[in-house]
Amino acid sequence: MNSAKIGILGLGTVGCGTINVLARNREEITRRAGREIKVVKASARDLKKARPVAIGGFDLVSDSYEIVRDPQIEVVVELIGGYEPARSLVLEAIAHGKHVVTANKALIAVHGNEIFSAAQKKGVTVAFEAAVAGGIPIIKTIREGFTGNRIEWVAGIVNGTSNFILTEMRDKGRDFADVLAEAQRLGYAEADPTFDVEGIDAAHKLTILAAIAFGIPLQFKQVYTEGITQITRTDVVYAEELGYRIKQLAIARRVNDKVELRVHPTLIPERRIIANVDGVMNAVLVKGDAVGPTLFYGAGAGAEPTASAIVADLVDVVRTLTTDPTNRVPHLAFQPDSIVNLPILPMEEVQTAYYLRLNAEDRPGVLADVTRILGDLGISIEAILQKEPREGEKVVPIIILTHRILEKNMNAAIQRIEALPSIQRHVVRIRLEHLNRDWK
Repeated sequence: MNSAKIGILGLGTVGCGTINVLARNREEITRRAGREIKVVKASARDLKKARPVAIGGFDLVSDSYEIVRDPQIEVVVELIGGYEPARSLVLEAIAHGKHVVTANKALIAVHGNEIFSAAQKKGVTVAFEAAVAGGIPIIKTIREGFTGNRIEWVAGIVNGTSNFILTEMRDKGRDFADVLAEAQRLGYAEADPTFDVEGIDAAHKLTILAAIAFGIPLQFKQVYTEGITQITRTDVVYAEELGYRIKQLAIARRVNDKVELRVHPTLIPERRIIANVDGVMNAVLVKGDAVGPTLFYGAGAGAEPTASAIVADLVDVVRTLTTDPTNRVPHLAFQPDSIVNLPILPMEEVQTAYYLRLNAEDRPGVLADVTRILGDLGISIEAILQKEPREGEKVVPIIILTHRILEKNMNAAIQRIEALPSIQRHVVRIRLEHLNRDWK
């Protein structure tokens, strides 16, 4: 049987990793796919740049459109990243009847509905395993392994940069800015780290996970997103004292006939396995009604972990080249005519527990004022930790853990507490989730 000919758009770290994995494991991959997968053309902006890959077995071009229009190429691998020109290139590849494999979470999260619709009309496949959690096969697992389940919730650490920063802050007592600078030096964070530290990257990935978990359209703009830039080592230490760890968590949860979509720093009990996922590693918890909670852990980025997912998608696509398009696995797990546009729950209607840190004057009656406000709004307290004031200071830190309550009630409580003359500065609020089996 003739080899399956592919073209790669973007010969950066992941593109080179993909070519290296295909070459090194060629025999195993061919045995699995049923035919050889051969790179015949790749594009790059700088054709003369030295790369950690053998250039010679394929053509290297500067114009990516040359690849998507090449009649011999059956599968296009998009590794350019970002929204444009990636979107235009993918749509043109589809228009030319080519299958697409991509690692571009931003593209899928924002333009996926349009891309999948075009692919369905053309009878081609768009595969995107590498778009979420790098080498962890979480897309395939939810889309195919959990087809017998009603997914109740998904919660994950899906951004290695933020996880590295929070881990270093906890283990070494360092400040956010200091660790961020190191992450940039190590190549974990970009020169502009906004997508990572503000939760945007995690929100892209959560959008995709929610769509395949619940059979809803991709709705990136509906994700509540909060970054880790305001997390201080003080809060990291206090959380640890109370038996919790702070992680940037992406959460998609079905609540009756609505769906929560949120990314934010979250206290998690330190006994939970996911609370012990450190450094740049990723982990995703999935709760199905039949299987219960399941945890998937691994490298969320890197040349070869990501290449592992890309090659897996290539093998799946090659296997289906001769398959009737109507019998293929649907892009978003559910048949296209069965996608349901469930409402996204406004953040104010989300129920969660909270960690609050107040800076209060050290005098009688202050704590009573705070607890009265919480009580008036139906907020019950799970634990209180009052620290000693520093020498010469008259302000004491008070840490409060609450039981679950509506976000709008907590917003109102914080507004009233901050209005008290005895409370200095703003109230620090971090959400808290136990992620146990009974969490519904």
